[in-house]
Amino acid sequence: MPPDLAHRSSFRLGAARARRVLHRWMLGPHMLAFLPAISLAGFWLGGEVLLLALALTIPLIYGLLLTGDSAAALGSARGGGDLVSMAMAQELAEHSFERARAAETHTACLLFEAEGLEAISRRMGEDVAETLRALFLHRLRETLRPEDSAMRIGDSRFMALIAPGLRLDLETLLALADRLQHALEEPATTDTGVHYLSVAVGLCGSSRLRKGAGGSDMLDCAQAALREAMDNAPSAIRPWSEGMRAERRARTALLSEVETALAKGQIQPWYQPQLCTSTGEISGVEALVRWLHPQHGIVPPARFLDALQESGRMEQLSDAVLHHSLTALRGWDQDGLRIPRVSINFSEVELRNPRLVDRLKWDLDRFGLPATRLGVEVLETVIAESSDGIIARNISALARIGCRIDLDDFGTGHASIGALRRVTVHRLKIDRSFVARIDRSEDQRRMLAAILGLADRLGLETVAEGVESSGEHALLAQLGCDHAQGFGIARPMPAPQLADWARAHAQRIAAAQRLGRSNG
Repeated sequence: MPPDLAHRSSFRLGAARARRVLHRWMLGPHMLAFLPAISLAGFWLGGEVLLLALALTIPLIYGLLLTGDSAAALGSARGGGDLVSMAMAQELAEHSFERARAAETHTACLLFEAEGLEAISRRMGEDVAETLRALFLHRLRETLRPEDSAMRIGDSRFMALIAPGLRLDLETLLALADRLQHALEEPATTDTGVHYLSVAVGLCGSSRLRKGAGGSDMLDCAQAALREAMDNAPSAIRPWSEGMRAERRARTALLSEVETALAKGQIQPWYQPQLCTSTGEISGVEALVRWLHPQHGIVPPARFLDALQESGRMEQLSDAVLHHSLTALRGWDQDGLRIPRVSINFSEVELRNPRLVDRLKWDLDRFGLPATRLGVEVLETVIAESSDGIIARNISALARIGCRIDLDDFGTGHASIGALRRVTVHRLKIDRSFVARIDRSEDQRRMLAAILGLADRLGLETVAEGVESSGEHALLAQLGCDHAQGFGIARPMPAPQLADWARAHAQRIAAAQRLGRSNG
């Protein structure tokens, strides 16, 4: 930064800080005690002229204190300004907080996340998403009071600051959040059709903060409440509570710990076998990530995957899983075990990487393995939301080099048949919810039979997930499902244990075949 620009920036920052300090001092309740004394002193020293001058000057000083960035932004938030930076959002929250403290009242910050806007932007274009953002902000401002303010602080996030008032207890704020959420979740019509979006809400009132807190703390706590709402369920509303503070500290500690664990190689894949339902032989294994914690033992992925995603370490995790999986596959080959393929889950972030195909080709060449030995598992929701663009191109390119593409959790998303035809897919992985109790429920059997019939007509293989009983396994074979995996067959296990299990399983298959021939 040039010296003169740095100097001007430093001067503006210092002026803004000085204005805030003076603002707090001038607008504090203690000033009310001084006004009579100031007026009386003015009259004794200068008579009516000075008294009149003071009467005109004091309101002018108050008006000047409200000028600058925060006042301009507040006017923008109430009027036409749409998107504000996080720094400006903190400034606005501070301004609202100081006004409430000066008047010995309360204020509140509410944050709204329009879940699904990013997917609409990818599928239908940024123009449609921008139309919906403008509509959301309009609805928010129309539902709020004129003295409240609303603005957009991200691609799908909005903020409302409630003007200082006496009755802003938790019950009032929850009722307000519910009313605003209902207004935002009304069906939105654009040129591309009708859109239904869920809205998560996090809120924090100034009365719920610790002594000494400020407006930026109120905003931070509302963000923590919003994260809690988004993690809980669609359309959840969560107010800030002190319990969340401990959760935030634990989450921060987990993030630091999981990054260290990844660097030290404590996070590795375990492998769950998949069996061919017609022969009983191993048709592949799925790599499922596990954290081998030195104190707490095995940590399931639900505990740490979100932390890795937040820290932007998913690609590093993918590299580690791929390296371990290809190492294990080569080792099984050297031991004479027949394990045709290892399948790895790829997130949407990884599938958007334009270097993904080259990276996988390089790794496969390094291990001396053909691409046919690698399975790529893609969630159905990713296909549904990204049936064209970089993800579709990467999936098709991986299929062209020989990788097998599995559509994971089939039946739980919204992938259309047209999307399945546009994106190369070899197998459908049928979600556990369609497999459970098929040996006891006629409705479940009919549903599963319909899915298997669809796959057969599309020329796709099928693998059933979550098989937990021999009855489910046997019925899957009868209905024509090609492969099966689940705890009823084997739990995920480390590579050496998988090798022992595969040897024992091969012996069981051979013994069954000998028994069948002798009985024949």
